[in-house]
Parts: sequence; C-alpha cells; structure tokens
Amino acid sequence: MKKTIFIAESDGDQKIKLEEYFDSHREFEVIGSSDNGSETVEEVMKTRPDILLCELIMPIKDGYTILNELKNRGSKTEVYIVSSLSKETFVNKAIELGAKYYMCKPISPESMAERILGISNMTSERATRVLESRVDVRTKTLEEKITNVFITVGIPAHIKGYQFLREAVKMAVERPEIINAITKKLYPAIAEHYSTTPSKVERAIRHAIEVAWNKGRIENINNIFGLKVYTAQEKPTNGEFIALVADKMLIEGV
Repeated sequence: MKKTIFIAESDGDQKIKLEEYFDSHREFEVIGSSDNGSETVEEVMKTRPDILLCELIMPIKDGYTILNELKNRGSKTEVYIVSSLSKETFVNKAIELGAKYYMCKPISPESMAERILGISNMTSERATRVLESRVDVRTKTLEEKITNVFITVGIPAHIKGYQFLREAVKMAVERPEIINAITKKLYPAIAEHYSTTPSKVERAIRHAIEVAWNKGRIENINNIFGLKVYTAQEKPTNGEFIALVADKMLIEGV
C-alpha cells in the first residue's frame, strides 16, 4: 500500500518539483500540499496523511509551531523536517517536538524519499535507536568543542587530567549546579567512573591546568573566553576553569 504524503514547502517551484517527484513514486501518494504553516496544520488534521514533509521556515507558522500544534491536537502523522539550518540546536529542538527525522539541505527528492522510506519502514526498536542517534549528535559535538578548547589552551591529551577535566566540563554543562559541589559530587562521580579516588581526580585536573599555564598560552586562553581572564601569574582554580569552559559551551548553544 502506498504511503500518503502531504508536502509543506514555501518555495513554489520546489513545492511543484517535490509534488511531481513523490506523485510519480510507486511508494507514495501525494494527497495535498501547502505553502504556509497555518494551512498545513489544518490540512494535515483534515486529510490525516501518513507523512508530512515539512520545510522548517514557513510563512505564518514555522515548522516548530506546526510540530507543536499537530502534537497537541493528537495527530499521528509522521513529520519529516527539511531545512538549510543544520545547527545542532535546530535539529534537537525539532526532534524534541516530535519530528521523526531532520534532513539538511541541499538534498534531492530521491534522497528524501529514500530516507523517509528507510526510517518509516523500521521496526519500533530500530526507529528508537535512530532517534537516540539524533540526540547523540549533541553529545558528540560537545566533546569536539571541549577538545578544541583544550588543544587551544595547551592541555595535552595523553595526561590523565585531560580525561578527568573533559568529563568535569560535560557534567557542568548538563548540571550547572554541580560546580557548587565540586568536592562532594563532581570529583567523586568522575572517580567512580574511572575507578580511582576523588583526591587523584582533583590532583590530575590541577596538573592539567598547570601544564596549560606553564606553556604560556595565556593569549590563546583569553581569546577563547573573549576577554582578559588571567595573566601568566594567575592560575584559575579547578572549579573556575571548569565553570569557564562549561559557560562557553552553554553560550554557544551545545
């Protein structure tokens, strides 16, 4: 049986192109289209398609609003978002609001159809893993950004404090309040994860920060944080450094 699909696209030429392609595809039946978000919500509720292929940036109501309204109105239609906006925050917000998948432009109609069929035909267990992998994008990106900061300030990856410090920043991003309980919660949590003691975690992190400062990359450090934070003679405490990096990650919207 063909999957019914509704196409929401504000670009008239692109909308026609997508309609023609999906209507000619043996797996799909186009049952409607719209070039604005308000009409999209009403038509999807009326026609109840299996799939809504929806551009994120739409007139009147954007893709996020469409997702939210359809969810609140009990729609069972699977929503596939497509957009030129590829930042992780945009992707994660769409997934959190109920999007089945997020496709980044440029992408051909052929690839869209392949992705939709691939995800839609999965078992519920496999589909859950795909959804989890979309959320994991944020974690991977956070780790990459932390790594870039450490490289820039001169913390070598081979020392033990590097791993502890990276874990500490990730924890401070996820739970900012933990920075106020660094000795009671943060060090013990890292110690348990790495099968060591809190005191060894504290010393290793201290050593990693001292290595960076001893390399004299103070200008790089201050440039990263956007202001003159420290001089060569001033070293931050473990908590101060962890909080600085975590704040930078949060400001950048990881």
